[in-house]
Amino acid sequence: MSAELTFLDTNVLVYVYDRDEPGKAGVAKRLLSESDPGELVLSTQVLSEFYVTVTRKLAHVLDGPSAAHAIDLLSLLNVVSVDAEVVKAAVQISEVSQISYWDGLIVAAAAAAGCGRVLSEDMNDGQVISGVRVENPFV
Repeated sequence: MSAELTFLDTNVLVYVYDRDEPGKAGVAKRLLSESDPGELVLSTQVLSEFYVTVTRKLAHVLDGPSAAHAIDLLSLLNVVSVDAEVVKAAVQISEVSQISYWDGLIVAAAAAAGCGRVLSEDMNDGQVISGVRVENPFV
């Protein structure tokens, strides 16, 4: 039996670098260190959002080289490209599930990668959308 693929939303990865959220940072770091990297998935959307957030939106932002290094490390995981098919799926998911387009894009990318779950604090914990279960690792 193979392990379940897990999609990581941007917020989980940002907490690894957020010095103002030590509790959530600990959870995020533990999650990454205890997971098999081959079972973790993210998307080009997540990489982009991560970069903007850690360089502009945190109280203690990362400098450019540190953020670029983090992107290099995250790029070693399974990365789903956001293409036209994923965008079209996201539009449908957001309309049917009554979630934001951006959350729909996360779910669409997770579904495209064959993930059984997405870790996020932005959607409803336990909700199943397009066959993908949402889990909030911080509750």
